[in-house]
Amino acid sequence: MKLLEYQGKELFERVGLPVPQSELADSATDARAAAERIGLPVVIKAQVAAGGRGKAGGIKVAKTAEDVESAADELLNMAIQDEPVKRLMIAQAVDIANEYYLGITLDRAKRRPILIFSTQGGVDIEEVARTAPDEIHRVHISPLEGLQAYQLRKVFFAADVPSTQLKGLIQTAQALYRAFEAFRAQLVEINPLAVLTDDSLSAIDSKFILDSSDLPADLPEGHGEGIDPLEAEANEAGLQYVKLDGHVGIIGNGAGLVMSTLDVVQLKGGAPANFLDIGGGASADQMETALRLVLSDGDVRGVFINIFGGITRCDLVAQGITQAAQSLEIQVPVVVRLVGTNEAEGREILERVEGLHPVSAMEEGAEKIADLTRS
Repeated sequence: MKLLEYQGKELFERVGLPVPQSELADSATDARAAAERIGLPVVIKAQVAAGGRGKAGGIKVAKTAEDVESAADELLNMAIQDEPVKRLMIAQAVDIANEYYLGITLDRAKRRPILIFSTQGGVDIEEVARTAPDEIHRVHISPLEGLQAYQLRKVFFAADVPSTQLKGLIQTAQALYRAFEAFRAQLVEINPLAVLTDDSLSAIDSKFILDSSDLPADLPEGHGEGIDPLEAEANEAGLQYVKLDGHVGIIGNGAGLVMSTLDVVQLKGGAPANFLDIGGGASADQMETALRLVLSDGDVRGVFINIFGGITRCDLVAQGITQAAQSLEIQVPVVVRLVGTNEAEGREILERVEGLHPVSAMEEGAEKIADLTRS
């Protein structure tokens, strides 16, 4: 489950993270009144679960009350990735001197949380990883010992941040880890973490991804609004789907296999658009539902299907993929890796269908889909 920004900031405040003053509004009139209470100028932000809000025009700055009302009316009459904007956050505009990225997520390979920091905030961390990998600094966190100040000093020294900001950054990172633990998050992120002109810090945005099967009892009111529509549809179909920010759709059978696929695609230069586990089987109906869900994301430029045919024969899986591809009239490249019983027969079936690219190894498939989606 992905929380909306205002819900994430409510959790930030509970652990002592600094956030700009803000109010919610669901009409242009309410937005104007909120801005006048907060003090102009303000930032008006659409509250949607869909990604790419800024690029879609869902964030506006207003310097006058009239501008607030006009911008709020425009935002409340738009949709972002087919999600209607129903609520706005009116936030205090702050004087930003610099922007950092700070996030904590789970490193499943190491079986522990990992803190990620970059001095290049305000942009997708995946983009920074591609264009400036040396600007990303990481440290793993012991679940028993927690996040230690010496670890953070090492990270911030390596990133060459000014000494005047060290104390505030350490306090902010430790508070973020408290939020990660307290609310059992899979990912918690501040992007951007703003450095203000007086060297103080402010969480300008928030991102929380929680495990919908292990939610804390004290979440903000209305937290269900943060469920991505595709995730909700996948849950109804019995599939495990998590929306990500990239452009390569990922489908596999088994959570471990799907996670490995995500990692290898990233290593080959691709950006995963989702996590989708179809479970133990891979019937034609399952594959059609999975492909339809993945392709409903407008950011997807290609799909990588990685299936281990243990109980299920690979030739039957290939038939299911072929039927699904033809039924959906797919317009993007689909790379398929099948391994297991009758895998040679399965690849032969796939080779007959235009737009399907069978491969024999996960690394080969990841490299191919990365190349196809880049072009």
